[in-house]
Amino acid sequence: MTQHSSPVRQVGRLRRAALIGIAAVPLLGLAACGGDDAKDSGSGGDAEPAKEITIAHQAFGESEIAARIYGAALEGEGYTVEYQSFKDRAAIYAAFESGDVDLVPEYAATALEFLNGNAGEASPEIEPTMDKLEAQLADKDLAAGAPSDAVDSNSLVVTKATSTDRGVTKISDLTADLRLGGPQDCPTNAGCIPALKSAYSLDFSSTFVPLDLGGPLTKKALEQGDIDVAVIFSTDASIADKDWVVLADDKGIFNADNIVPVGTKALLDEVLASLDKVSAKLNTANVTKMNKRYDIDKDDAETVAKDFVSAEGL
Repeated sequence: MTQHSSPVRQVGRLRRAALIGIAAVPLLGLAACGGDDAKDSGSGGDAEPAKEITIAHQAFGESEIAARIYGAALEGEGYTVEYQSFKDRAAIYAAFESGDVDLVPEYAATALEFLNGNAGEASPEIEPTMDKLEAQLADKDLAAGAPSDAVDSNSLVVTKATSTDRGVTKISDLTADLRLGGPQDCPTNAGCIPALKSAYSLDFSSTFVPLDLGGPLTKKALEQGDIDVAVIFSTDASIADKDWVVLADDKGIFNADNIVPVGTKALLDEVLASLDKVSAKLNTANVTKMNKRYDIDKDDAETVAKDFVSAEGL
């Protein structure tokens, strides 16, 4: 249920890995791709070379916003930052290998499963997931900063009315008579109904409504009351727009897809403290609100990022 794709959360996110994909959000006003060779500042023979870096992002709003927030921190360190959009994760890591990019905002569990060939090492716990991710990155002369508290993962979502009327705030509060809407493969997907049945003893097989992967069909059905529970990504803009409630995954079936900066070891050796300061300010709620501004209010990513940086004193 996420924009990296794969089965619902046990294996990785349904949005950002490989089994199931959704359309990427078109970007507004992408910056041009820049090189990373150091250039003279032009102020004299003894001047230090300009520090130029390129930050990659995937082709959807949340990724670009995060890239620009981390970029603002590096501008504060004296770097000239350029941004480049990539169609997928494979292209980003190829660009790392060729030296064309220096940093990217990543998603911990999905990045791990991409790098390990979907070996199933990611878990709902961020610490062991990060340990394994860092080992994979080290083999590529890359490193990661501290993970943020912003988690863009598969999630189960209900309306505010359902949450209030039925006292539902976590997945274990649900009952199997409720109608679950989600991707069409949910009944057989290891991370969807089978995971809910195994971990929560919730079998939605008889009440499941096949729709789409956190897309317009699922959102419309939830809003109109055609379903009671929806499989929607945890930072989806509609959650902030409609005041919906993301249910706590209290028994841990969804992997730890925390936003985390990944970059060259050389760069992170210099700017780790600044990146970690940014990560400490990011959480699921404020990322969801920024996504609303981008996806629904139609503010551009640069403006959304600048406003966040200013508000948080970064």
